[in-house]
Formats: sequence, structure tokens, C-alpha cells
Amino acid sequence: MARIIDLPLELLEYILYMLDPLDVSRIAQSNRLFRRIVYLTPNYQRFWRGLYLAESLDDPRDTVTYLGNPRLRTMSSATSSAMTIEDSQIDASCANLASSVESCDIDWQGELQRIIRARTIVRNPQLSRGGEWKEVLRTLLDLATTLPPVPFAESECTSRNVAWVQRLLQDGAFLDTESMTDDQARHMCEEAVEGGGRGQGIVRYRTGRDSQAPAYQRPELTAEESQMLARLHTWVGLTRRDVTRPQARVASRAFVYDLRNFGHANAFGPLMLDGTMRVDWKCMWALAHAYGMLWIEMEKEEMGDYSDHSMDMDTSSEQYSCPLSLPFCQSVIPPGTSLDMELDWAGVEGLWYVGYSFLDHREFLIYNYSSHNGALDTSIFEDDSVPEMHASVTMYFRVVGVEPDPDHPTRPKINYAGEHDGRFSVAGYVKLTPDHQIRWHFAGGNSDQPVWNCEGIGLGGVRSQAGVLGVWSTVFHDAEDPVGPLWMRRQQFIVD
Repeated sequence: MARIIDLPLELLEYILYMLDPLDVSRIAQSNRLFRRIVYLTPNYQRFWRGLYLAESLDDPRDTVTYLGNPRLRTMSSATSSAMTIEDSQIDASCANLASSVESCDIDWQGELQRIIRARTIVRNPQLSRGGEWKEVLRTLLDLATTLPPVPFAESECTSRNVAWVQRLLQDGAFLDTESMTDDQARHMCEEAVEGGGRGQGIVRYRTGRDSQAPAYQRPELTAEESQMLARLHTWVGLTRRDVTRPQARVASRAFVYDLRNFGHANAFGPLMLDGTMRVDWKCMWALAHAYGMLWIEMEKEEMGDYSDHSMDMDTSSEQYSCPLSLPFCQSVIPPGTSLDMELDWAGVEGLWYVGYSFLDHREFLIYNYSSHNGALDTSIFEDDSVPEMHASVTMYFRVVGVEPDPDHPTRPKINYAGEHDGRFSVAGYVKLTPDHQIRWHFAGGNSDQPVWNCEGIGLGGVRSQAGVLGVWSTVFHDAEDPVGPLWMRRQQFIVD
């Protein structure tokens, strides 16, 4: 009687490539031949490369970091510290027995194992181990921020990583900073099971008395982990929970219009208030949420849709797309271009759309002076008539010079100037922050009298269509001067 192990090795590998990596690890425990194919052959990394590329993920050799640098490759073997899929699924002896294999440019096994482990924790957080949360967040950030570049600003999103991350996180449960209720956790589980398909399985909630067990509560995150989670949320963009829970929007608006969150210590921008000039990703997420929801509302009204904004938005719909999201985050780098050789590495020169939102100033002052035991009265944001308005201008920026940055030799400081209608002018710069994010600053006003101050951080990869998100204020920074969200993006075309 014919047995599956009698098939040619190439055919067996092809069959394994069609399976989810978790199933491959289980099969490897059931048979010595499969164990040898998966873990013990001298060129086992070749098999894992095929398994990795069979997933809906970008080939890491084609990707660049958010600063436009080619992805760093690892020189490690199976004995690296990469996260395992499950303690019970991969025998530790496999790694030890394979320690003599030659290393390769990319640790395909380690990379795929940590990705699948992260997927497992997102789908069933109860399986997380102590101290594992940081590694899971780092893995998801690596996938979201290391993408293949696109050649032109008008190019369609081509990243498989983007689609993979969106499918995994689109419901927003993992990104939600609030603890899940029993019903929310169970709905999240059932929804993932109903999705089906390759790699879509999830451990089901048990029935009977165990079904009454408390829902998973997010472990207490460190300050670093909280910033990582907020950064991931900012890159992913609005999720279903973000657009269907009014209280989440109230919290974001309350943050971005709170004067206490901006001061000289953070240059009145989305930076940490400790004076380090590192990006505050919690602030960035609040800005992205507040401005993104306003953007979708404006799109709906422009299309003549005046339905309830808080309940019927679908982030998967192309009809109401928000550019502050992962599909717009691929770096724009034409073929053959090395940003290390470009003075305008950030893509400053060109026509820019600059949008900003603001509260009625009287309501703004009432809100900021409504403190009761240290908490502001957020009821102003809870009804349907929030006095929030939006305006926009287009400005042409031109590079006027560069300055060396000793901390970032290949990314010098870019000085630029701009103008609007020949009257309103700006002067600013682009440089990297101490934590290697792209910071944009400009001050503008009529003639030589600057009035407005703007501080922003680049969203997505360098030159991406996700644009620049930040805070506008005045250059005077008086006690009652306004602040609000600012978003700008380089225009794809210049129309006369």
C-alpha cells in the first residue's frame, strides 16, 4: 500500500508549503521523515524560506525600513533566540541537532516562528507568557513598518504585509487600550473562527462551566510597551472599534485639545514632555484618531451621505478611505534611487496639502478651564454638535539648503521655505529625532511676521502618502492660544 512518505521529497515539501506553519510543526512531530525535512537537513533554511514565502507576506529581501534603508539581514541559525511557535510543538532538541547547519542571510525559521507566535497571541491572548508582550509588539511593528517601496506616489498598495496585518488587527480588539469584556472577547473569537481559510484558525472558547471564566485582561504594559502599542495603532489606522465607539473619539478629542499636553518641553508638538524630543505615540494616536474621523465625515458629506457618522463607518470600504492608514504607508522610492545620495531625502520639494482642525475658541477656553480635581469636563465632545471645524490650504515647499546631522550622516537636516498665494510664507526644517523618526517643523505668517507654529512627525515610510501628522499652535504660546491637529501630504500632481 502506497504511503505518503514514499512520495518524492520535492512533492512532500510542496505539500507542506500548502499548510499553515502550525500544522507543519505538528506534522514534524508525527514522523521522523517530516521531522528531518523541517528541522534536520543541512539546508533546512531553504525549506523554511519556502514556507515563509508561501505565506501572505512580503519577501523580506524586497523590503525597506521606514527610513528607506534596505532591511537589515540576520546572520543566525536555528539556535537563535527567536520565539518558538509553541513549547509543546517544537522539540528543543531539533534546534540543537540543527546547530551545525550553515547560516544564511535571513533566519527564515526564526522570522516565521516569531510571526506565527505573534499571530497566535493576537487571536488568543490567554496564551501569552510572562514578558512576551514586548516581543509580540516588536514583531508586529517590524511587519507593519518594513515594507516594499512603491515607485510613484500614485502607485497602488502592493504590500502583502499590509494586507496580512490589516486582516489580523482590523477589528481593533488587540489595539484597544481598554480591557475586553466577556462578550467582546467571545465575539472576537467567533469572528476569527468564522473567517476560516488557510491560517485563520483560532482556539475556541470552551463550553460548559469553563465558558464562564473571566475574559482575558490585557497585562499591565510597561511605558515602552504602551508606546509600542500606540505606534502600531497609529500605523494601522482606524479600526472597527475606533469608528463605532463614541467614547473612544471623545477621549482622542479631549487629548488633542488639552493645552496641558503641549508645552516648551515638547516644542508644542507630538513629542514626550520629558524634554528628550522623542515621539509620544500616544499623542500621535489621539491626533490620528481625531483627524481621521473628521476626514471620513468630510468625505461622507462631500458624497452627500449624511447618515449617522458614529455607527455606520466601515474601514474596509474603499468608499470612505482614510489616508492615515497602513495602505498608504509604503515608502515612495523610484527604482534606482538611493536616499543616502539624495539631499532631499524626505521629499520636501513640491506642492503640499495642509489641513487643520480647531474648536470654536470660546468653547476651547471653556473646556481648558473646566478642571475639576485635575480632570477636564469632556462633555463638550459627547453630543452631535461638537464645535469642531476644518480648513485647508495648499503650499509649495522648496528646499533652500541642508545641514549635516552628525547623529544621522545619511539623513541631513533639510531647510525649506514655502508660500501660499504669494502672501502667506513659511520657513521650516526636516530632521530626525533622537529615536529616528522624521520630524517636520515650520513657522508661518504674512510677510516676515510668523504667527503659526507647526510640529509634525512623518507617518508611514519616508515620502509615503500617509503624510505628516502633528499639532498647530501659535509662535507666541500664550496661555489662551489655541492648539489643534494638523495633517499634510505632498500632492501627487501639480495642477495649473
